[in-house]
Amino acid sequence: MSRKADCYDNAPMESFFHTLKTELVHHRDYNTRAEAQRDIFAFIEGFYNRTRLHSAIGYIAPIEMELKVA
Repeated sequence: MSRKADCYDNAPMESFFHTLKTELVHHRDYNTRAEAQRDIFAFIEGFYNRTRLHSAIGYIAPIEMELKVA
């Protein structure tokens, strides 16, 4: 990724970080880095990858998509 003059290289990660910030980080105050790491890990593994509906895969959760194709 990050080819020169290709504005779409970072689009997936920019979209993910926007979601992470708007759905989690901007609603919380963290006292320590470890607290933030635990919360972000729980969000990604517990909600984003298992529960949250993703438009790119037909508005189903990623875990459901994995089970469908397996």
